Amino acid sequence: MIDYVDSPHGITAERLAGFFVGWPNPPTPETHLRLLHESDHVVLAIDSENGHVVGFVTAISDGVLSAYIPLLEVLPECQKRGIGGELMRKMMAKLDGLYMIDLVRAENLGPFYERFGLIPADAMVIRNFARQSGQ
Repeated sequence: MIDYVDSPHGITAERLAGFFVGWPNPPTPETHLRLLHESDHVVLAIDSENGHVVGFVTAISDGVLSAYIPLLEVLPECQKRGIGGELMRKMMAKLDGLYMIDLVRAENLGPFYERFGLIPADAMVIRNFARQSGQ
């Protein structure tokens, strides 16, 4: 069974193993924990049997008009079970009422995000891969 919580309090770095698959310079579990604590909003999916985090979504917001969702991840072995969708539903509920909610997604994930009312838009980004680990 999966439990969903909206706070990283009580989570340890050891419970965050296995994320950022395929990233050339991934954050450590300690840095991952730090980013969860520093995000304005977070929803975590936790395996109730072992206490490990199996998915998460974060948002940064001004709390007035806008929010940005930078990260949504589900462990590879837990994908295709509806966890990512539930994380998004819960995050969208937290951000309900804001004028704009933005995210940058991989092109093939458009249909997933469109289910939550997001529409395609152009974006401009900088990616400094030397800083990808958060160190």
